[in-house]
Amino acid sequence: MLLIKRNLLLFFRDKAAVFFSLLSVLIIIGLYVLFLGNIMEQSLQESLGFESPKIAVVIASLTLAGMIAVTSITSCLGALGVSVSDKERAAKDFHTSPVSRGKILTGYVFSSAIVGLIMTIIALIICVGYITTKGGNVPSFNDCLLLLLTSVLSVLCGNAMIFFAITFVKSQSAYTSISTVIGTLIGFLMGIYIPIGSFPNSVQWVIKLFPMSHAAVMFRQILADGELSELFANAPPEALTEMREMYGVVLTFGSYESSFWFSATVLIVTTVIFYALSLLVMKSRKD
Repeated sequence: MLLIKRNLLLFFRDKAAVFFSLLSVLIIIGLYVLFLGNIMEQSLQESLGFESPKIAVVIASLTLAGMIAVTSITSCLGALGVSVSDKERAAKDFHTSPVSRGKILTGYVFSSAIVGLIMTIIALIICVGYITTKGGNVPSFNDCLLLLLTSVLSVLCGNAMIFFAITFVKSQSAYTSISTVIGTLIGFLMGIYIPIGSFPNSVQWVIKLFPMSHAAVMFRQILADGELSELFANAPPEALTEMREMYGVVLTFGSYESSFWFSATVLIVTTVIFYALSLLVMKSRKD
């Protein structure tokens, strides 16, 4: 508990670390407010051939649902910067201390997961609040439970993947480079900047096979699927199916269409695999 508290204090005390852990999210919000939202709304309106105030709600729900998923991985990345800093400055002190290596690593994992969950829930509350002000439906009690479950699974999966990557990082410069790459690519891999269906088939498969895309899908199914169904209430069922695939509300693998619980299973399995891989890497190391 003391190590977890220490890591949390170090992270939240460093205002720059907190800011940069949210930088990707702030960029997405800025892009959405400045022009991305209008472009996506106009594109959807042209494809539908009619105007509706529900279009703005649908686009907001789709975009911000993806943003919540982004928060769950970038905030964990920011929190794990403490472990990289310790490798550079205090590695010898930790190795000579009576605290076991396992407890030290557990402290990093739990503290980063706590940071990720706090930031994700804050982002979730802000996004849901914004969507409702745009005219969106207020989530039901069951939806709130599913949103909380999705937040937890998303954070655990993102934390596991980032922690595995961080095990190979020993310098602050390498950590900064990784953070930059992830911050640049994550919006595309989550289908936020450009709808998934607009990419070539090969790129779509990369997105589908990226585990954290399933977190974005789960958030979209809770926050945007109902709004999309209302918008297409008078349209043929095929039109709704096409739009759900286009905007990443569902992922298709051949004839199979991913469900909420399929995506949840992907996140759980990925979490177990990457934590196990991290453990194996740590055990094989002598430094």
